[in-house]
Amino acid sequence: MAKYFYEQNDGKISAKPPAHLGKIAGECWRKIVPFLESTGKVQRIDTSLVEMYCVEYEIYRNCYEDIKENGIQAPIKRSVQNSAGEIIGEDFTGWRKNPATATMKDTVGQLNQIGIQLGLTPKGRQELMTIADSSQSETTEDALKKFFGTKGDSK
Repeated sequence: MAKYFYEQNDGKISAKPPAHLGKIAGECWRKIVPFLESTGKVQRIDTSLVEMYCVEYEIYRNCYEDIKENGIQAPIKRSVQNSAGEIIGEDFTGWRKNPATATMKDTVGQLNQIGIQLGLTPKGRQELMTIADSSQSETTEDALKKFFGTKGDSK
């Protein structure tokens, strides 16, 4: 009988990245999946979230490479033509922002959002620990009630 997706691989995320990921996204996958598995806070059902994080990271890196190569701003130039319509020069008209900067800003936001959900940021780890601590304290409280009996049961 076939297992449900979340039950495959004992419910763990595969250490091998999906074949369709790019080189950088695949490298990211190989770095973060062992960490995520070691925390015990993610399951196989979170695979698409990990994939989105890795893809966003690859986009971020590609934007950074573009900015390193082309700069944050690029000059805007207008061609100057003579009366015959031939281009005889260029006039500088100003600056424009490299579109990669806006894309990079968007990917940083996505990386932060997804990273928090996965516990890859200090804030995300803190929130996951708070959730774990509150559920742990309830479990401890229940265990103590069982051990000592319920309040008002003093025979």
